[in-house]
Amino acid sequence: MSVRTGVYAAPSTDGIALMDIRAGRGQWRFLDPVGARLWQKITDGANPATAIDDLTAYWRSKGADPTQVRTDLTALADDLERAKLLHHAALAVQLGRPEIRFATPVPVSAAQQLAGHAGLFVALLLLRLLPIRIAVACARAATFLPGRAALPQEAEAAFAAVRRAARLWPGRAACLEESLAAHFAAALTGHRVRWVIGARFIPQGAHAWIEAGTAIIGQDETDRVWPYVPALQVERSN
Repeated sequence: MSVRTGVYAAPSTDGIALMDIRAGRGQWRFLDPVGARLWQKITDGANPATAIDDLTAYWRSKGADPTQVRTDLTALADDLERAKLLHHAALAVQLGRPEIRFATPVPVSAAQQLAGHAGLFVALLLLRLLPIRIAVACARAATFLPGRAALPQEAEAAFAAVRRAARLWPGRAACLEESLAAHFAAALTGHRVRWVIGARFIPQGAHAWIEAGTAIIGQDETDRVWPYVPALQVERSN
């Protein structure tokens, strides 16, 4: 199977979440462990019919009705093929055990606040008017601006600047807009953060955030249930 750009995978013991950014604002597809196993076999190179035969035999050995298993797996494989998701996806790497840093008031300089406004403007423009793949491409381009990897407190200042700027903008800036804006704001002040989009399985949901090292920045203590599994990570590779 060939690698398809624009599809990212967040694997977990609870299944796999596929993030497709090839069109519009992107789309998530959650597969349970059975569906994830089928997807993995096919994307590893197995013929779909062979993968279905193998998994049907496996579940028959566990006492499941083979006719129903085959029907369900065939329908899933056909559905994934129509969505062009039966191809290798990019896999994110979890860097160590993450440290969750909740949003707290931090000092923000005038330059950081200006960067917060600029970053938010660009993020809103990209995410509200253009396909998400363009926002991802711009986020990658921002990693090549001069600068160094941000310390956690520097990333917190970029996030706080965006939060303050968002109070003056009409409408609500959700996690996707805030995190992308903080990614840009950090880059404009000579710092690099990691922009991450990921998923959780119980309950199912998606989230976006920034990281500095192994620290996850700017989370609301009562708003998010972790762990989220990264699917897409934007950072400088060297």
